[in-house]
Amino acid sequence: MAIGRFPSFVIDCPDPSTLAAFYGELLGWEVKASAEWGEVRGDGQCICFQPVKDYRPPAWPSQDTPQQIHLDVMVPDLDEGEAEVLAIGATKPDHQPGTSFRVFLDPAGHPFCLCVS
Repeated sequence: MAIGRFPSFVIDCPDPSTLAAFYGELLGWEVKASAEWGEVRGDGQCICFQPVKDYRPPAWPSQDTPQQIHLDVMVPDLDEGEAEVLAIGATKPDHQPGTSFRVFLDPAGHPFCLCVS
């Protein structure tokens, strides 16, 4: 018997509304955000964002400040997906450890990957 369904992830960040807007655009999900809390919901799932004082972004690919969490987002085409995430505010680090996926950083510096679906 399951106690709960559809767990959500809560991600630390400096500005919940900025990160909620970014992931809402990336995933096409509904955004609810303020300075105190942000969330995106869609497909029965939820990702939440909470502000952290003195937030320090992960240092990709170093583990000096670990990545803490990362999301894999499935896309039909890596080149098209890359153009779209860069247009909405992601950045692409120089270090790319594979060829079947690409690593990007969200506006708060969290790594996430685009993977071919």
